[in-house]
Amino acid sequence: MVKLNEHYQELQQNYLFSEVARRAAAFAAEHPDRDVIRLSIGDVTRPLAPAVVEAMARAAREMGSADTFRGYGPEQGYAFLREAIRDDYAGRGVAVDADEIFVSDGAKSDLGNFTDLFARENTVLIPDPVYPVYVDTNVMDGRNLVYLPGSTENGFLPGPPDFPVDIVYLCSPNNPTGAAYNRAQLQAWVDYANGCGAVLLYDAAYEVFITDPDLPRSIFEIPGARTCAVEFCSFSKTAGFTGTRCGYTVVPRELSRGGQQLHQMWYRRQTTKFNGVSYIVQRGAAAVFTDEARDQVRQAVDYYRENARIIAAGLDALGFQYTGGVNSPYIWLRCPAGMGSWAFFDYLLENAAVVGTPGAGFGPCGEGYFRLTAFGDRARTREAMERIAALFRP
Repeated sequence: MVKLNEHYQELQQNYLFSEVARRAAAFAAEHPDRDVIRLSIGDVTRPLAPAVVEAMARAAREMGSADTFRGYGPEQGYAFLREAIRDDYAGRGVAVDADEIFVSDGAKSDLGNFTDLFARENTVLIPDPVYPVYVDTNVMDGRNLVYLPGSTENGFLPGPPDFPVDIVYLCSPNNPTGAAYNRAQLQAWVDYANGCGAVLLYDAAYEVFITDPDLPRSIFEIPGARTCAVEFCSFSKTAGFTGTRCGYTVVPRELSRGGQQLHQMWYRRQTTKFNGVSYIVQRGAAAVFTDEARDQVRQAVDYYRENARIIAAGLDALGFQYTGGVNSPYIWLRCPAGMGSWAFFDYLLENAAVVGTPGAGFGPCGEGYFRLTAFGDRARTREAMERIAALFRP
């Protein structure tokens, strides 16, 4: 009789966003006359930049000709994309070699798959509240998890603990709280990791939303990070690749543990278990870094930044407490009147037909909080805030 992975029984029954979608769909089916506005998941709504679309179209045409057709590509990504990413880092004053960059089908996949490199005996430190993938992938592997509480007192940016761990997940700007670490705070984490031999898994999927020059966009802006950190990045929120899937992970050659180089281990893992991102998508991703596309991509990001400003301004007018909304596409608000997260979800859905994400789904410290996303249509975002204001206006 085959034996299954018993750790799957330790997972929550439903993935958070699947449960949100299920409840929203059930409400819409029961109330077909209600116009439901979704400010819940981080799925972008602006189309791909025209320069990116044209690059993909050219690549598709290449695939239709025997002279320019391409079969299997390098598992770690084509040189033209890795070099474009390297040059983008260099333009921000960060030195990363092209062969330290691994192109993937998204940050979520790599964040989950990178745990293949670590033994199950490792202790994993996860700030709470947190993106559920960090937790679930390690629960699946049976690792010991330790949670580091985030709160209004520490700005939802907890610092290093006073005990050693093996693996640390950090996300800045944070999903779900919208809070972002400054240089001094990240330096403390780098010093901690180098001091106890931990590895920092740094999720930088939302770095493009940072406008404050005092906030790092990459962990590798911090001295000492190359000996303790791996960085995960995404084209989804940067350039609208949620439907075409492309991201990249940076594994410095200096990062070794137990006499083994994580760069070589990840290379070996990817060449065995991953067959690379399509040539067409990689050509589109490389076009993101052209002058023409940069302006077009910036317009889309600015669109979401304005949505975040609209949400934040609406909450300010109501006197709600929140983090995010600046340097982040997410707004993390305290539920009014002492409501629980799912109670507030139900209240908004039933009385305003607005869908957000209950904070409790991001961990115990998320109870009593609620996440709204700026990844929506401008008019729909305004309408949602008008509906919320009608419920809570003094």
